[in-house]
Amino acid sequence: MNVVAYLDRAGVNYKVLRHRQTYTAQDLAATEHVSGWNVIKPVLVLADDRLYLCALPASQRVDLARLRNALHASKIELADEPTLGRVCSDCELGAEPPIGPLFGIQTIMEESLNEADRVMFQAGTHHEAVEMPTSDFKRVAKPQIAAFGRP
Repeated sequence: MNVVAYLDRAGVNYKVLRHRQTYTAQDLAATEHVSGWNVIKPVLVLADDRLYLCALPASQRVDLARLRNALHASKIELADEPTLGRVCSDCELGAEPPIGPLFGIQTIMEESLNEADRVMFQAGTHHEAVEMPTSDFKRVAKPQIAAFGRP
């Protein structure tokens, strides 16, 4: 199922934006003239053999030690590209929406995203994005919220 169908089924408010091809969340922020603090970067991680989809601002990086502590995991690592391609097979590689339930996995959201009224993220392609209220994002992503990002 693609992200638009998923959002329609969930009955949330969102807007699809078409833009020039972008390959990073920071590039999306610049293209759409919004702060990197409002654009969500998805990062797939493997913690104790369980996949999680991290959602954090484009302007941050995942601090794996903090994330490991937040997940109470003994081992954590970034997922490789073949795993990402397999899990998010309906998406262009690198344009995955940060909504774990769409892929049957848990979302973990960086707590600083709570400060944003609205968020934006790639919609499964490098030329489409979704913009929506943060409250609706949290409703569809059903995230665990923790502090695991760093500038």
